[in-house]
Amino acid sequence: MISVQVFRIPMAAPDDVSGLEALLADGRLAAEDIVAVLAKTEGNGCVNDFTRGYSALAYQVMLSAELGISREEVARRIAFVMSGGTEGVLSPHATVFARNQQPDGKPGVKRLSIGVAHTRDFAPEELGRMAQVREVARAVKAAIAEAEIVSTADVHFVQIKCPLLTAERVGEAQRRGQTVATMDTYESMGYSRGASALGVALAQGEVAETALSDGVVCKDWDLHSQVASTSAGVEIMNCEIIVMGNAPTSLSPFLIGHGVMADAIDGDGVREALRRAGLSVNGVLDEAQRARLVNVFAKAEAAPGGYVRRRRHTMLDDSDINNTRQARAVVGAVVASIVGDPMVYVSGGAEHQGLAGGGPVAVIARV
Repeated sequence: MISVQVFRIPMAAPDDVSGLEALLADGRLAAEDIVAVLAKTEGNGCVNDFTRGYSALAYQVMLSAELGISREEVARRIAFVMSGGTEGVLSPHATVFARNQQPDGKPGVKRLSIGVAHTRDFAPEELGRMAQVREVARAVKAAIAEAEIVSTADVHFVQIKCPLLTAERVGEAQRRGQTVATMDTYESMGYSRGASALGVALAQGEVAETALSDGVVCKDWDLHSQVASTSAGVEIMNCEIIVMGNAPTSLSPFLIGHGVMADAIDGDGVREALRRAGLSVNGVLDEAQRARLVNVFAKAEAAPGGYVRRRRHTMLDDSDINNTRQARAVVGAVVASIVGDPMVYVSGGAEHQGLAGGGPVAVIARV
């Protein structure tokens, strides 16, 4: 049997690990049980957002000292998914996942379980292409098996941190006579997120492999996953994967459920996810229900067609503020207004993640 715990902790800065230190100091959490850290850092969320790597480094150094192993070993052992961008009311924080084996207990009602996996490093020419799709699909299946999730219907959120292209990486590929999916480094974030999401869709059986090719990535928006959430960063060259779902062998006091936001202002999609996690909500969460909420995880994107509910938006035409930053602010405000808390996880750029212009939303709550 598996015991799974989840802790949400505020962060005063990208290198603030005091919340985790406090959990370890008072015995609520054992360092050896930590399997994943999923954080929102206060950078720009774009190519040059180094708060993601800075935050991961801070956590790795602290846990290296705590566990008595090298920082590199910590990085291999724990998935660190740092997502930049806390625009609007979004509050920087980390969600820490812990898991251990329990000798007692028997399979029963499905409860929260988690599995993690790391892909191999990718060559620059593989990003945004089928090599990335297939490798992500393989790793997602491994993480599902590790979580002891018995059905794809019980997978409710797959969070992936994936790499991107820089000018240096593009040049390195060209020197070897290779081409890349795009020469635009910012655009490469979308290609990497999209290929990773299609890898989830392939693993989940949401899309057949025969429907996939290099040419459909960030082109055919009918192909998507309803549980994928992918975030690109400059700090890695592999993909780090966290699968969240419910398993009959879990003794966790938590449950996870998900919904899909049809667009950036779809509050009903958020409410549906809350209900599927066992919370009661009509308009907004009341105080009692809010006390059971652990965290909300959502994707955000500026609708690629340029319209939200038949009203023209200008996010894609704004050269001053990147559209992913604006989308995060909008979805963050919608989610925060419903749950009564701005310390929620919202990631920008939802290529092949839910319906175009919308995105998956998942909720972890105490049973």
